[in-house]
Amino acid sequence: MEPANTDLFGSGAREASETDAAVARRFSNQVDAMISKANELEQRVKELTDFYTHKKQPKNLKWISSCLKDKTDGAQKESGCSERMQEVMCQFGTILKQLSAHKWAEPFLEPVDVKGLRLRDYYKIIKRPMDFSTIQKQMEANVYKNAREIYADVRLVFSNAMTYNEDNKHDIHVMAKTLQQKFEEKWIHLIPKVVAAEKRQIDEEAQALAAQEAAIAKLARDTNNELNHLNLLIEELRESVMQRCRKMSTEEKRKLSSGIASLCPEYLFKALELIAQSNPNFQDSAEEVDIDIDAQGHHPKKTLRSLLHLTWVAAIEDIAVTVEHSGSERGSGFFVS
Repeated sequence: MEPANTDLFGSGAREASETDAAVARRFSNQVDAMISKANELEQRVKELTDFYTHKKQPKNLKWISSCLKDKTDGAQKESGCSERMQEVMCQFGTILKQLSAHKWAEPFLEPVDVKGLRLRDYYKIIKRPMDFSTIQKQMEANVYKNAREIYADVRLVFSNAMTYNEDNKHDIHVMAKTLQQKFEEKWIHLIPKVVAAEKRQIDEEAQALAAQEAAIAKLARDTNNELNHLNLLIEELRESVMQRCRKMSTEEKRKLSSGIASLCPEYLFKALELIAQSNPNFQDSAEEVDIDIDAQGHHPKKTLRSLLHLTWVAAIEDIAVTVEHSGSERGSGFFVS
């Protein structure tokens, strides 16, 4: 009659096997999480390197840009203008409306009708066409970063007209020159405000740049800390795995030897099959078999056979404890060393 709870592949073995499987899943999940984190940190390091070494702009770096997004003042940063500069540019809009209302402004309100007027050489002479409506649209779209950019485009409208109609007595030439003079008069009165706004904008941009650099420096420190933390986690996981794969102690070998020697022939044969699978040099055909515990690979590699060997070790240890409590004595022709 077989001793109770000594089924090598029964409930005890299944419990041990399930425990090892759960541990393996936990280790696997930890490794997956670490790989994911390592990939994320690798991307961070690459972007930080691009920023510091290759002087790439943060807006061109996906992760850094997303981290800095909440730290920027949306509308102001997008337009690149200080509030004072925006006020000056609004005054420029008023000047543009006044020019547009002048009786000689009509030729400059819309883009030149090159096809309708059959001006075949227009684009050969005028490399960058400009008109009041285009300027107005670009102002509304926050294309201009400062008042001087608007000033340059308004001057370009008149410059193009006088360049294409170079005869200084031509109507368009005269109209353009007259409106340009009026525009320059208004610009002179606006210059002090423009200069003050530019100074304010330079100061604000310097402050924003300093804040941005400080924020990126913090991101770099945080990334370095996370890398160090990840290294610690990897080391802890390595230690945990090594603990699971450590050599058996003398006491553990004694229990294992006792458990194997106490098995009935049927289950002992199954155990020997597992040993043979783990150790190809093992010979189990003799009448008396000497099992060398130290030759059974107690440092299992990451292979299916080694995992099978771990399952066997766990199962045998569980059975050894059961056998010790059962008080059953069995003789066998096997010697365990």
